[in-house]
Amino acid sequence: MNTSVVICAYTEDRWDDIAAAVASVRAQTVPARELLLVVDHNPELHLRLKRAYPDAIVLENAHERGLSGGKNTGAEAATGVYVAFLDDDAVADPGWIEGLESAMAQPGVVGAGGATRPLWATRRPRWFPVEFDWTVGCTYKGMPETRAPIRNVMGGNAIFRREVIGAVGGFSTGIGRSVEGGKSRPLGCEETEFCIRLTQRLPGSVLLFEPSAGIGHRVPAARETFRYFRARCYAEGLSKALVTQSVGSGDGLASERSYTFKTLPLGALKGLVTLRPGRSVAIVVGLAWTTWGYLVGKARR
Repeated sequence: MNTSVVICAYTEDRWDDIAAAVASVRAQTVPARELLLVVDHNPELHLRLKRAYPDAIVLENAHERGLSGGKNTGAEAATGVYVAFLDDDAVADPGWIEGLESAMAQPGVVGAGGATRPLWATRRPRWFPVEFDWTVGCTYKGMPETRAPIRNVMGGNAIFRREVIGAVGGFSTGIGRSVEGGKSRPLGCEETEFCIRLTQRLPGSVLLFEPSAGIGHRVPAARETFRYFRARCYAEGLSKALVTQSVGSGDGLASERSYTFKTLPLGALKGLVTLRPGRSVAIVVGLAWTTWGYLVGKARR
């Protein structure tokens, strides 16, 4: 048992989701060394989880509020050779840990991420392009389909060697959700910045995409709307501006160049050929809103 699993939680509104995530970790073909539940500054949820899961390690976020602080808290308390992170609204396939550990056993590998599929509350909207499944935290068209090196993993389905997390300073708490004009922006990219910083500081380090390590990620009805889609794209642009400020635009936008100039044009063309123009329009709008968010973020800094 080499892997410590960390699930970060912040609200009791996701209680059923958290329970499903915990159950999926307990059902693994390769057992976890330990399960750590990290609560983000919510004493009521912390107490409720301690009562419900006495066999788990339930901790309060010891750092700044947010997902990065929670992940750092979990990594610091973990004792496994590896630390795996699972979203609190996701369920891991039974072979999730087995797949991740298989990837970690490859030479030079310090981190890996698995395939994340959307679990739609209703069904995928006809206009929703698979090239933008990242807006709902899932694997998207343009990512590898077989085991392959990648620049960064997706944070809700990831594993790292425990010692490298601390060696490079952990996850940045300067990137995450923010309040802008009274509204919460769904910012992210903590894992992107961390992975780039990791490979910059530890040359020769390899990150892998491992499709056999699958999870399902819940997509609530509120995230199936075009309004959320645009907001998430704009927020991604803002986040990418923060990432490039930290690690430079060369590495910070390396994957995005191929995605923008190859994956998206092909996706827009396919939407027209298959008589699904809504998807083509969504691709154009998504790219425009993401670019606008990036330019706004750069201008602010």
